[in-house]
Amino acid sequence: MTPRVRTDKLVAWSPVLLLGGLAALTYWLDAQIQPSTARRDGATRHDPDMYIENFSAITFGADGEILQSLAAKHAQHYPDDDSIDLTSPALVLTDPGKPRLTIAADVGTVSGNREVVTLRGNVRAMRDAETKTSAKDGAPVGPATFTTDMLRVMPKESRAETDRLVTIEEPRGIIQGVGMVYDNGLHTFKLKSSVRGTLQPNDIPK
Repeated sequence: MTPRVRTDKLVAWSPVLLLGGLAALTYWLDAQIQPSTARRDGATRHDPDMYIENFSAITFGADGEILQSLAAKHAQHYPDDDSIDLTSPALVLTDPGKPRLTIAADVGTVSGNREVVTLRGNVRAMRDAETKTSAKDGAPVGPATFTTDMLRVMPKESRAETDRLVTIEEPRGIIQGVGMVYDNGLHTFKLKSSVRGTLQPNDIPK
């Protein structure tokens, strides 16, 4: 075949190639614009795939001691994000060297990565008296209770936080604020704003 013949054939095929390329481009653009067809098996919807009545889970440390326990009247798992919804949850943190922390609420959600437990509705947390003594007068630090309507708990970090109104009660008095960070390892409550209430110092003269 001579070069002239090959050129003529290429020129003759050019409109066909151009139309084919335009058709492929149009199909690709349409696929990007049109929403993908949802799967019909429910995997992409936030639908539960299993549930457990009287749910209970325990986390043990390397020495076999219980670090955390979580219980609920009802638990159901969602496959789309691997989260777990809880009814009447009760979370207990018993890390060695830290005060025991017990938290209960109306409902809760465990995140898919199991790092965060979000508790909602009538949240009530009780911290036991600390085993360590204060450096100033040797008096034990008393128990404390805090209530709110939403609390995010990070069990591995032994921390809890909220951006809602919270009320803290302990032997020295009662205090309220909006927004709180509680660090069970450092034994501290940090209130963020609108703080009010009355707390008596530990070293009141007798």
